[in-house]
Amino acid sequence: MIEELRNYCLAKKYVSESFPFDESTLVFKVHHKMFALISLEQDPLRMNLKCEPEKATELREAYWQVIPGYHSNKKHWNTIIIDGLSLKQVQEWIDHSYQLVWDKLPRKIKN
Repeated sequence: MIEELRNYCLAKKYVSESFPFDESTLVFKVHHKMFALISLEQDPLRMNLKCEPEKATELREAYWQVIPGYHSNKKHWNTIIIDGLSLKQVQEWIDHSYQLVWDKLPRKIKN
């Protein structure tokens, strides 16, 4: 599923990927702002995604696979354990994360 998630993130407008922290944490950014991180060495696969605080709490209560963001601001980030979740569900959460970051970018960058 890693390739599907990677391709999905990279297909979004102005997205880049890098390894700024270590060789096993793939980071996706939109205009230099992180919206997704994937830990390549964990099994099951784990992904950190930005999330609106109220929705983050709701997701944590609804899915055992959603926990407060590891090494992240736990109010605004969730760690998603990719185990038993559909690709579509994870893609929806990626979309939410991307949109949160996109919405905060200056208008001149978005054009």
